[in-house]
Amino acid sequence: MAYSVPVDDDFSEYFAARAHALRATAYLLCGDWHRAEDITQVAMTKLYLAWPRLRAVGLDAYARKVVVRTFLAENRRLWRKREHLTHEPPELPVGAGDTEDRLMVQAALAAVPPRQRAVLVLRYWNDLSVEETAEALGCSTGTVKSQAARGVAALRRRLGPHFDVLSPDGR
Repeated sequence: MAYSVPVDDDFSEYFAARAHALRATAYLLCGDWHRAEDITQVAMTKLYLAWPRLRAVGLDAYARKVVVRTFLAENRRLWRKREHLTHEPPELPVGAGDTEDRLMVQAALAAVPPRQRAVLVLRYWNDLSVEETAEALGCSTGTVKSQAARGVAALRRRLGPHFDVLSPDGR
């Protein structure tokens, strides 16, 4: 089935505008830029196939949902669990901010179970409401609240008291 040029143009514009944000979300979920790129590509392929049926309203929420569900589906695959990634990247990361703290937080986030990690990323990185997160994950708001509480508690245990942003009175 051939798609018309305007549909391809619309999708190309959306891809150019949103791929970076979706890739960042995927990275926070999986903790590996290469895997995040793979997750984003699979999600964008799914989005492209559904593109003629989609409406502009809620498109970002739908795209995030596809990224999260692609991540969760990959974590259920047995062969993925047998892969062992190296701990150190081949090159030094370049960026602003406190690299040591960022790496510590990323490592702690990677230690959180995938479902809790998905809730934390959607709630606190993508700044979605409890209801929007529940919609994206296909679960109840109570599940989102409990998974978020457990995920934050796991991060607190892993990071210790020197991260005041995760203190009991913080977020």
